[in-house]
Amino acid sequence: MSPAVLLRALPLAVLLLLSPARAARQARRPNVVLILTDDQDVCLGGMTPLKKTNALIAQMGITFVNAYVPSALCCPSRASILTGKYPHNHHVVNNTLEGNCSSKLWQKIQEPYTFPALLKAMCGYQTFFAGKYLNEYGAEDAGGVGHVPPGWSFWYALEKNSKYYNYTLSVNGKARRHGENYSVDYLTDVLANMSLDFLEYKSNFEPFFMMIATPAPHSPWTPAPQYTKSFQNVSAPRNSNFNIHGKNKHWLIRQAKTPMTNSSIQFLDDAYRKRWQTLLSVDDLIEKLVKKLEANGELDNTYIFYTSDNGFHTGQFSLPIDKRQLYEFDIKVPLLVRGPGIKPNQINKMLVANIDLGPTILDIAGYDLNKTQMDGMSLLPLLRGEKNVTWRSDFLVEYQGEGYNGSDPTCPGLGPGVTHCFPDCVCEDSYNNTYACVRTLSASWDLQYCEFDDREVFVEVYNLTADPHQINNIAKTIDQEILEKMNYRLMMLQSCSGATCRTPGVFDPGYRFDPRLMFSNHGLRARRFSAQFL
Repeated sequence: MSPAVLLRALPLAVLLLLSPARAARQARRPNVVLILTDDQDVCLGGMTPLKKTNALIAQMGITFVNAYVPSALCCPSRASILTGKYPHNHHVVNNTLEGNCSSKLWQKIQEPYTFPALLKAMCGYQTFFAGKYLNEYGAEDAGGVGHVPPGWSFWYALEKNSKYYNYTLSVNGKARRHGENYSVDYLTDVLANMSLDFLEYKSNFEPFFMMIATPAPHSPWTPAPQYTKSFQNVSAPRNSNFNIHGKNKHWLIRQAKTPMTNSSIQFLDDAYRKRWQTLLSVDDLIEKLVKKLEANGELDNTYIFYTSDNGFHTGQFSLPIDKRQLYEFDIKVPLLVRGPGIKPNQINKMLVANIDLGPTILDIAGYDLNKTQMDGMSLLPLLRGEKNVTWRSDFLVEYQGEGYNGSDPTCPGLGPGVTHCFPDCVCEDSYNNTYACVRTLSASWDLQYCEFDDREVFVEVYNLTADPHQINNIAKTIDQEILEKMNYRLMMLQSCSGATCRTPGVFDPGYRFDPRLMFSNHGLRARRFSAQFL
């Protein structure tokens, strides 16, 4: 049965279930749309191709210029969006089943309490998902594509990782195979058409939530045929941290070959250009969606969120292409919002994170956030422009590295423990690329403090006011008292849950620091990674 036929059957059933009074009450609550792109940076010009998106969302609403993810990798980041939790609380640590990505344990412990599950069960929303869910979704060891997570009225999920052609969708638990015919198979366009079908045939007696997760601009960077000639003269930005040696950084960064070979630079420039080309279809999707909401008379009562699961780098510190690192280009993402009560053309500089999306959307729906175990904060006061809002000045970044037990066959000289060593045997990840950071943005400090869980217990510290491209690690020169405070704050955040993740930061007036606590909690410092990432 087609999605349109399934959706046409819904209004009658809802009419039978809802009284007129309840229907009217439901209809007044805002709708919410969340568009999630895949690997879209904001630091390196990732929003530049999206002219329509800028006009239809950013200029009609608010742009958060300090929006971050707590883990710069797809599956942990998406799990944070769905749960409103840091990785140490949802336990998804990388893109593998062993790392809890869409595993049976995730399905049992976390999925029943995601914000879409609460929206549907507790708030009476009809919910629609289309696109990439989690990287291992559809794995046979975790239920295959027959598994439909709780909380979704309509489910059109991509099996495993991003593709543009030759993929399988789970259509409400039934496998549907797509080929390579642009007119019927190009995934970004398929998601757009499914979304328009939902808006055409959904119930008009319940508010709705839509989550549309595009493959773009993730590899393999396959643009729609009409966009293959776009941006022919565009290349990756040559900013001050492009193609330089990452001195005084973790060994994984130092191993990158500097200067990069001409072939590596050509590869990353081609990738950068193709990423932009794939985003043009996302821009078309946004335009179609907004026009349909307007035609339905629903645009003024709908919040639209636009963001990405993580950033990306193209040549920074001579790392060709990937994410996963602790630096701004990988952890900072776009976040645009328009909707009821949001004034146009606003810029907000507050420190926000993707763990805030779930609490925000539940708050919009009228759900009592005190009933959740979420670590994030509702953005609704910021969206409404409320004054004197008490807000965070720091948040936690954490990642557990991936690495093969054996040597990479294409780079046998590297030995075991590394992965993603392409091109030119420059590795983007390793088993001990395991780190945690406090990212601080206060009135007086723009600072990042990071510790690695390796033999060196390597530390990186950056003053982004003086060094926005994070070239100079000041761990050995910064004031010792600040180091001690940041170390203790990191320990506290790594063991936080719910409200304790929202306590005052090091540079907040309400912060209290007792150096003696560092010694009483020394055991916590030693075991913070191994215990919490089980």
